[in-house]
Amino acid sequence: MIRLRFFPLCAALALCAGAARADTYGFVDGDRVSVIISDTPPADSRYLLFKKNPPVAFTAVEPGPYSGHIVAAARETSIDPALIHAVITVESGYNPSARSSAGAVGLMQLMPETAKRYGVKNRLDPGQNIQGGARYLRDLKIMFGDNLQLVLAAYNAGEQAVVKHGMRIPPYAETVAYVPKVLQLYRNYRPAD
Repeated sequence: MIRLRFFPLCAALALCAGAARADTYGFVDGDRVSVIISDTPPADSRYLLFKKNPPVAFTAVEPGPYSGHIVAAARETSIDPALIHAVITVESGYNPSARSSAGAVGLMQLMPETAKRYGVKNRLDPGQNIQGGARYLRDLKIMFGDNLQLVLAAYNAGEQAVVKHGMRIPPYAETVAYVPKVLQLYRNYRPAD
């Protein structure tokens, strides 16, 4: 068993990449995570299974100040942290102060109505913004039956636009470019199977 305590999740997984094929367990403590790589579940009940049989290599964005928020949001919503990373990368380039001309704000570029729907009081607060964005992704996954292309199209253009266009990616240039860009990053950030 390899025990790594209080490393950002991406750094911990990258450091453990050479470990034998074992399961990855972790728990969040504020903005930090504790990770264990083991072939048996830890006795400490705070640890939850993060990844079964992790790969030899893990490709992810550079660890940063938002890793704890991403892991917490992923855990709450059951959204893959790699997907949250990909959305943040494309939406804001990890700029917590990002603002779009359409009125979207923050790391996950939440519109005012979306923020209100998910209880986000301060869209510039990274933790609130990531939680709100992850909850929206979760609901879109439920709405569109795990069709990730439609989930991402709806995240970018709104769920009404996807429905209006016959449950297809709306023919908006921004959305048509957005979906494959996020999907490619998501594939890059996920551990190899």
